[in-house]
Formats: sequence, C-alpha cells, structure tokens
Amino acid sequence: MLRVGLTGGIGSGKSEVSKRLAGLGAVVIDADRGAREVVEAGTPGLAMIADAFGAGVLRDDGSLDRAALAAIVFADPESLARLNSITHPLIREWVSDREANALRAAGPGAVIVHDVPLLAEGLRTSSDFDMVIVVDVPAELQLERLTGQRGMTAEQAAARMAAQASREQRLAIADMVIDNAGTLADLDKRVTEIWAQLRDRAAT
Repeated sequence: MLRVGLTGGIGSGKSEVSKRLAGLGAVVIDADRGAREVVEAGTPGLAMIADAFGAGVLRDDGSLDRAALAAIVFADPESLARLNSITHPLIREWVSDREANALRAAGPGAVIVHDVPLLAEGLRTSSDFDMVIVVDVPAELQLERLTGQRGMTAEQAAARMAAQASREQRLAIADMVIDNAGTLADLDKRVTEIWAQLRDRAAT
C-alpha cells in the first residue's frame, strides 16, 4: 500500500487531478468533503462555529452560510486561525475514519490518495504520507481562474490565496510536482505518468 498526500493552492486544478487518479484506480479520500460534512446542520462542528462567530453565519434553515463566514475569516487572520482550530481536529478525525475503512477494503497494492487542500498549512503534515504530490500553477494563473471560472472579484481571490500557504511553501514539501499550467491533454498525460510511478512504488 502507498499513502499519498495530494495538495495544491486554490485554483490549481487539484480536484481535476484527484478525479483522474480516482478514475485510474486510486482510493481517494477527499478532505474537502470532510470539511463540508463536519459542519453540516445539526453537527457539533457547526454549533461551535456559531458560538465563535455568531448566528449571522447561519442560514434560516440552520445550515452554514459559507459566504458570510468567508467574509469574516478571509479578512482577518485571527478569525481564520479560530475557525481552523475548530474544524481541523474534526476533519482529521473524519479522514482517519475514512482511511481505516479504505485500508480494510483495499488490497496490499492499493494507492490511497489523501486529497488535502491545506496540507502545507498544517491540516496534515508531509510525514503522514509516503510521498506528497503538489499540483502547481503560477499565482497569476490562479488569480485568472478564480476570477474567470469561480466569479470572484480580484480582491476576494487575492484574499483566498493569501490565506493559504505560498507556492514556495507547497513546493518545499513536494516529492512530485504536477504542472497544471497547460491544457487538459497535458494534464492527462502527466497524471498518467504519475500514476504509473505510484503503482510501481505501491507494488514494491
């Protein structure tokens, strides 16, 4: 078995890489999914967030108003740190449960990919994995994708990027890098190459 950490900055295309690896046969554990589930309506995580940031971060139906929370935490590093102190332990527990289930179901040569957006920020550490893959694009391309594809303003996009680890910090923990500044065909080729290497390592 090979345990792989997959990370990349917002707008890097990490989710596209994750989907391609899953399609090739990897067991993918998505920390983003965990981040959503641990703050669903009625969960202790959401109750702690409401206590920390007020009822204004809740919708009328009791669910999390992500836009309202984002407006608070991405404008204030202390608020972001407070949010992370609530959610990160819950996400780590969620991921650990999913990995335990995956290990029971997977064969000895399985490749388990942990899709962790905030790996370089400390949600997990590179030592948790046999290897770390970083999906990399230049900062200007991140900004272009966030404003063009996700409808953010330039200011919102810049704030989201500033709240994450820098490109240099992510690359510093990389064992492999996937350059996603090209076309989808380029990405398919690189992911296929990476997958062959992962299968070889898992087998040995």
